[in-house]
Amino acid sequence: MIVRYFSRAICAAAIACLVWGQDARAQQQPSAAQTALAMELLQLKGSLNAFDPMIDGAIEYHKGILLQTNPMMSKDLNDVTTRIRAEMAPRKTEIQTEMARAYASQFTEQELKDAVAFYKSPLGKKLTIGEPKALDDMTKRVNALAEKYSTEVLTKIRAGMKAKGHNL
Repeated sequence: MIVRYFSRAICAAAIACLVWGQDARAQQQPSAAQTALAMELLQLKGSLNAFDPMIDGAIEYHKGILLQTNPMMSKDLNDVTTRIRAEMAPRKTEIQTEMARAYASQFTEQELKDAVAFYKSPLGKKLTIGEPKALDDMTKRVNALAEKYSTEVLTKIRAGMKAKGHNL
């Protein structure tokens, strides 16, 4: 579960870099068709909702800080944050549109059509379902190797330091 969250966070960070990391003047604005195709592609890939927790996360973060300063305002703060959640809900569409524009600016209309066709194919669907599982498995395997290598490195450091007269 943590690994899946971590891999989604990495994906979200990568998309954020695409959205905000490039100079807007240097980019050619994608067409409406490109943006629509990119939106469809992101939906098919399961990436369109990657930033959904962003607004709720900000609300909960600030709510937590305010509750630390005055726990007695919990009820009123809950009322206010519930209202703010409703007010901010339309921002989800704005975020998704910017994600699609960023994606669309990287690919031609034909490339997006081809990608959409691929993700609608049986293999594309399988990839969408299987990729998070593969990433979870990959992360577990790499973490196991990292732990193994860490132990090996520590053993070698101790041996090297012992050879130099140090006792670790």
